[in-house]
Amino acid sequence: MKRREARDKDACHFRFMALSYKVRDFFAPRKKILEEIPIREGVWVLDFGCGPGSYIVPLAKKVGPSGQIYALDAHPSAIEMVERLKAKKHLPNVTTIQSDGRTGLPDESLDVVLLYDVFHELEHPSVVLEELHRILKSSGKLSVSDHHLTEGEILSSLTERGFFQFIQKGRKTFTFQKSAQTASSISKS
Repeated sequence: MKRREARDKDACHFRFMALSYKVRDFFAPRKKILEEIPIREGVWVLDFGCGPGSYIVPLAKKVGPSGQIYALDAHPSAIEMVERLKAKKHLPNVTTIQSDGRTGLPDESLDVVLLYDVFHELEHPSVVLEELHRILKSSGKLSVSDHHLTEGEILSSLTERGFFQFIQKGRKTFTFQKSAQTASSISKS
C-alpha cells in the first residue's frame, strides 16, 4: 500500500509541476527559447528531460512533417502527458522514450538535443553526456539551459570531459558542438 501511496503522491507532485510550467509558458513562451538554436524543417531532435512537453508543439512546427522529435523523460507521468499532447495535437512525428539516461537511439542519428532545466538533476551526468555525444551527428548541436546552475557551472560541466565544445551563448541557452573525438576515445582519457 505504501508503494502505491508514494506513486500517487509523486504523480500529484508532477501534475502540480506541469501546471506551474503552463503558467511559466504563458508568460515566457518556449518558442522564444527555441529561436536561439538552429532547428529547421527536417531536423531530428531529442528533448531530453521533456517533462510535460512544453517544447513539443513549437518543436513540431519547426521540424515540420519531415522532422522527428524524441521526447525522453524518466517520469511515467511526463511520458503520459506527452502521449496525450501528441494525440490531441495530431503529432505523428513525436516518439516518447521513458528512461533516465539511455535513449536506445542509433549512433549519430540526431541533429539537435535539448537539455533544458534537467542537467542539475542528473544522477550520472557524464553517462548522459556520453550518450548524447553518441547519438548526435558529427555536426550535431546540444542546447543547454538550466537556471539552477551558473554560467560557469554549465560551461565547465559540459566541456570538462571533452564530449562537447562551447560555441555560443544566447539569452537563455548555451549551444555546444559535438566534439570531433569519439566517445570511446574520450572515455579512455
